[in-house]
Amino acid sequence: MQYLIDQARVFRARAAAHTVDLAGVARRHRPRAMFISCSDARVVPALITAAQPGDLFELRTYGGVIPPYDAKTPTGEGRTMEYAVSELHVSDIIVCGHSHCDVVTAAMHNSLAASGITESDDDPAPLIGDLTATGHWHVLTQLDALSNYPCVAPRLADRSLQLHAWFHDIDTGTTVAHHARASAFLPL
Repeated sequence: MQYLIDQARVFRARAAAHTVDLAGVARRHRPRAMFISCSDARVVPALITAAQPGDLFELRTYGGVIPPYDAKTPTGEGRTMEYAVSELHVSDIIVCGHSHCDVVTAAMHNSLAASGITESDDDPAPLIGDLTATGHWHVLTQLDALSNYPCVAPRLADRSLQLHAWFHDIDTGTTVAHHARASAFLPL
C-alpha cells in the first residue's frame, strides 16, 4: 500500500514530466474513446493504449461483462455506457478481453460440467477447446450486448459511433482486433 501512497504523492511531478496539462484536463472532459475491460489488475488500458489523462473513459467489470439491456432493471454499467455515449459523445467504444481471464476459464469449466465431464484432484479434466478462441468469443458476445443498448443502436445506425473488439495477450503484450470482413482477430 505504501508504494501506491508514495506514487499518489508524486503524481503532479510525474504528470509534469510527461507534459500533462492537469488544468486543461480539469477544464475539459472529452475522452477520445470509451474502453470497457475486465477489472483484472494485469490489464491496464492506459498502458496498453499509451493514453494520457482524459483520453479514455473506462468501464472495468468482472470479466468485462456487459449486462443485457433491461429497462426495468438499470445497472451501473448501463448508466456508465449511456453517459459515455449520450453525454460525452464518444465516437469509439473498445471492448477488450484478455488472456488468462478467470471468467472465460470458468465458462470453459462450466461447459465441461454441463457435458458430463468432471474434474477430480487425481485426474483433472483438460480444458476442451481453445481458451484464446473462447476469449475472442467472449469479447464479441459483450459487443453484441452493448449494441442492444438504446443509446448505442441509433449512433451505430448513423455511423457516429464505432464499436471495436480487442483482445490483449498478457504473456506477450500484444493486442489484436476483430476484423468483421476477415471474421478473425488480427494484429492492430
